[in-house]
Amino acid sequence: MRYKQEYKTLVGLGLPVMATQMGVILVSFADTAMVGAYGVDQLAAAAFVNSIFLISTVMQIGFASGITPIVGALFGRKDEAGVGKALRAGLQTNGMLSLALTAVMASLYFFLDRFGQPEELLPLIREYYLIILFSLVPMAIFNCSQQTANAMTDTASPMWIILSCNVLNIAGNYALIFGHWGCPEMGLNGAGLSTLTARWMSVAGIMLVFRFNRRYRPYVRSALGSSRVGHIRREIWSVSWPMMVQAGCETALWTLGAVVSGWFGKIQLAAYQVINTISQLGYMIFVSFGVAVSIRVANCTGTRDFTGVERTTKAGVHIILLLATIASCVFYFLGPHLVRFFTPDLDVIASAQMLLLPLVLYQYGDATQLTFANGVRGMGEARPFIWVTIAYLLIGVPALFTLAMGLGLGNVGVYYSFSFALFSASVILYVAFRRTLARKKRENICN
Repeated sequence: MRYKQEYKTLVGLGLPVMATQMGVILVSFADTAMVGAYGVDQLAAAAFVNSIFLISTVMQIGFASGITPIVGALFGRKDEAGVGKALRAGLQTNGMLSLALTAVMASLYFFLDRFGQPEELLPLIREYYLIILFSLVPMAIFNCSQQTANAMTDTASPMWIILSCNVLNIAGNYALIFGHWGCPEMGLNGAGLSTLTARWMSVAGIMLVFRFNRRYRPYVRSALGSSRVGHIRREIWSVSWPMMVQAGCETALWTLGAVVSGWFGKIQLAAYQVINTISQLGYMIFVSFGVAVSIRVANCTGTRDFTGVERTTKAGVHIILLLATIASCVFYFLGPHLVRFFTPDLDVIASAQMLLLPLVLYQYGDATQLTFANGVRGMGEARPFIWVTIAYLLIGVPALFTLAMGLGLGNVGVYYSFSFALFSASVILYVAFRRTLARKKRENICN
């Protein structure tokens, strides 16, 4: 009963975000299923390219999330001018980062043949890679705008935009992959063009909301002003870069898993892609309520309500552990049926089903680390995220190579290694949350 109001608040904030994430999952499912239906080579090529871009994609998401505690605290204090300036500074910093990441990924294009992937996949990989490359910039603009809206407790507007663009993406897949509705049959490249179009449309949608929604008029007026925001850019950078590094290192472990799975052949690589897609059912739901925790913690931090910070985070743990239990049951009992949804290839199905048990094992570690990460993030603290990289680089990577290569377990060993990394990250982030909260309380008493 002590947490009843927090449960209601978190569910109210988290459900629109969850609906948004479920829409993302639906598109991912549709992409994988349609590409898988088109051919195993296309599915394996998509698995490799998507895994490579996953690092830069998640780094952008991690960097954009740094604006949430800043805007959330300003919004909690009803500082309209400050929120508008933060939005402008956020768009500038996220745009510059995205251009830098685009340049890095463009350079990586010339080394795609050095990753040890099956030779017959390289033509497909190269063409699809170039299409996805141009989708990083619109993604960064939308991420920053979405995080700003979320920090102002508006999780519904981004939800409707993403859901609408997801419908567009699925329709584009159907038309361009298979050549329906008078469109050319483009296979994997059709899926890439559909994704690129949907991401630019999401930018147009969020800008229209900012322009015409009354709620945002005071903030947009300030965002379009001429006042200097250099100090805000520096603040955003100081909060965002550790989150970006942590997100990038975590994702790099999954990308390395794809590369190593490819060393065992295209069947294991395709199976890895199928299970990664299914795993989003759990991850995206955890992220949704993690975002809700971050918003509430940021608002409480802005008003120096640190008892509320602790109560919110504990309530978030309760909710997300329940969701982890539900996700584990879905993966265990319905996983074999979900695998068959993505591919008719019997070899891929057999390989993917062997990954379901290790998938179930890491759900609680993933859920716990996401909750405490968002608790720390909501308080505007960034330094602990650098320490979390230890869990991924010094624990996860050696475990991956030991299990996959040393013991010869292939992609099964890759998936078991994720549990080592995620449970270690959970411990580090829990300790970081407790220490940060204690320090904030001491500072509040002194002030």
